Amino acid sequence: MMTIEQLVVKAKEDGASDIHIICGLPPKYRKSGDLENMAEEIVTEDYCMQMAKELSKTEKAFDELMIEGELDAADSYAGNRCRIHLFKQQGVPSLALRILSENIPQLENLGLPIGVLDLPKLHKGIVLVTGETGSGKSTTLAAILDNINHNYKRHIVTLEDPIEYMYKPDLCAINQREVGKDTKSFAMGLRASLREDPNVILIGEMRDRDTIETAITAAETGHLVFGTLHTGSAADSVDRMVQVFPEAAQPQIRLQLSMVLQAVLTQQLIQKKGGGRALAAEYMIVTDAIRNLIRTGNTPQIANAVATSAEIGGQTMDQALIRLVKNGLITRDNALHYAVNKEFVDRNIMY
Repeated sequence: MMTIEQLVVKAKEDGASDIHIICGLPPKYRKSGDLENMAEEIVTEDYCMQMAKELSKTEKAFDELMIEGELDAADSYAGNRCRIHLFKQQGVPSLALRILSENIPQLENLGLPIGVLDLPKLHKGIVLVTGETGSGKSTTLAAILDNINHNYKRHIVTLEDPIEYMYKPDLCAINQREVGKDTKSFAMGLRASLREDPNVILIGEMRDRDTIETAITAAETGHLVFGTLHTGSAADSVDRMVQVFPEAAQPQIRLQLSMVLQAVLTQQLIQKKGGGRALAAEYMIVTDAIRNLIRTGNTPQIANAVATSAEIGGQTMDQALIRLVKNGLITRDNALHYAVNKEFVDRNIMY
């Protein structure tokens, strides 16, 4: 069987993004969104145990995996930064490994809505980058922070689980903190960061009430906060943040959020014609009208507000899909599969 270095080299050469090692199956990787076999040889239990011990690095970490059932890590193999998730299934370790880009891409090369290029210029508030796992959130955030790093003299503090992209400080001072190693939790690390004189704070995931509450406080006190959510639209993102609070507290949270939220970017990666994947993105710039919708709880109306914000750089997911079809990047069927309003997308593709 191939070593971890050999697996990463092959995946990289073949343009794959993820590697999966599962006992009883051939090693697999994800290419253009689909899983394919890397080899025909079946993975054995012994191989899985050997791989888990090697990637755990220490006996203590391996013991944690076998007791707790999962372990997150990040490291470099064959010269490529990789995000590692080890987990047990039917008592045997499995591996899901994400190959990260060796270099942080430039923000303007990601195919994002043009309004996103203005995000590094912000001085305060909350910016959310949302989407399902594997939709490119980490890459987008890395590109935004790297743009800040090369253009502004600021202090950046990141809270990540695990650290994925490694920044090389240029004009900025950068502290990258890993949850579980450098701080116990996102919430604790975020509270501590307010005493570290930051200008920019990255929160790997807005997972709980404490983290969201502290993020709002950080934005209110003049910090620029970037965070992620696993949500499929700007409206869903607002509702998710509000609904982690007790019902009695929600009006106050809506008021605070309406004052500090600056933008929400929602991403999907969609299979392109001829291979590879294209980025479709909804982008909500928070206008006075949208602040009022957030404050009054009228989040279902947010999509309509975003749809009419093209002049200031906003767009809905359906508008992004229509544009990708008209530019010949994705098929009509794929656009309809990912569409929010299939009838609207189908009708507008025809013209």
